[in-house]
Amino acid sequence: MSIKYAVVGATGNVGREMLQILAEKKIPAKDVTALASERSVGVEVTYGEDDVLKVDVLSDFDFEGTDIVLSSAGAKVSAEFASRATDAGAVIIDNTSHFRMDPDVPLVVPEVNPGAIAGYGKKNIIANPNCSTIQMVVALKPLHDLFKIERVVVSTYQSVSGAGKEAMDELFNQTRGVYVNEPEHKFREVFPKPIAFNVIPQIDVFMEDGSTKEEWKMMVETKKILDPKIKVSATCVRVPVFIGHAEAVNVQFAKSVSADEARAALRNAPGVTVVDHRVEEGYVTPSEAAGEDPVYVSRIREDPTIENGINMWVVADNLQGRRAQRRADQRPADQRIYGEGRVTAAASRVSSLPGSTRQSIAPNFGPPGQARG
Repeated sequence: MSIKYAVVGATGNVGREMLQILAEKKIPAKDVTALASERSVGVEVTYGEDDVLKVDVLSDFDFEGTDIVLSSAGAKVSAEFASRATDAGAVIIDNTSHFRMDPDVPLVVPEVNPGAIAGYGKKNIIANPNCSTIQMVVALKPLHDLFKIERVVVSTYQSVSGAGKEAMDELFNQTRGVYVNEPEHKFREVFPKPIAFNVIPQIDVFMEDGSTKEEWKMMVETKKILDPKIKVSATCVRVPVFIGHAEAVNVQFAKSVSADEARAALRNAPGVTVVDHRVEEGYVTPSEAAGEDPVYVSRIREDPTIENGINMWVVADNLQGRRAQRRADQRPADQRIYGEGRVTAAASRVSSLPGSTRQSIAPNFGPPGQARG
């Protein structure tokens, strides 16, 4: 089955990653079109190791005949072009926040709620969650199934790539500026405060209750995907890391659960790799997760301050977003949407990560301002 794809936001971090994944996983594609705004006219983006695509202008593009649109160009852009694509018969897999809380649009993480994809036909749109939500709910799902989660308190450590190419440039330039004695304000456009050698406890705008919108997203998206009864409290922090988000997650359950029971449940979960050795290097960090598919869970331990509490450390590559095995060919024909999740669900799942092999998981940042390719 050959499918005609269009990638909206093809010059951004996630758009480039989408193209890379389509190529490296050999997703059947009749044609792939790279789309972006007028200012990207003439830009070329890589598609696999050998092919290069010239970027077309989104505002002029005719979606007639396009099967799947992978969109990651921002909520405003999705709002503007979506109806043109769906009216032409395309299915949009949207990576922005615009459609996530629409009751007629399924919010899907393949390892967590794959059945929700059946509802895509109401608007021909599938939404996928915020990157910080994705990795958390993948780790929470097997625990919720067995022990029923009541409350989650999460603190995130989110890399600058989540804010786009310009944010990666800002970290690079500010870091370099420290060593060559350049003023930090010379390279401060994306973040409200310096990001080099610093952490910023604000991601997105502030809301009336004092939360940021990123924290709100984690709360409402978790409820929609996993269970509306789960209480979620989030503190989201931007850290000076190029790629890879980490989360310190505290979970309270309705049922009694030990660290060993939680560890066993996670080891058997799709999309999850447990690396939890109580020795130095017995855990995964964002730089080791960069370029990898799984959600890594480490530091699993009981919380003695609350009843039925577990602490854990959850790490994933925020640009990959493709950390499950692709299940599309196992669904009924009318539900085979190739490209769910952030982009497409992936292939291989790493079963273990001994310390001796961890050196092979080196980060691959690429030049400043470019996604890894």
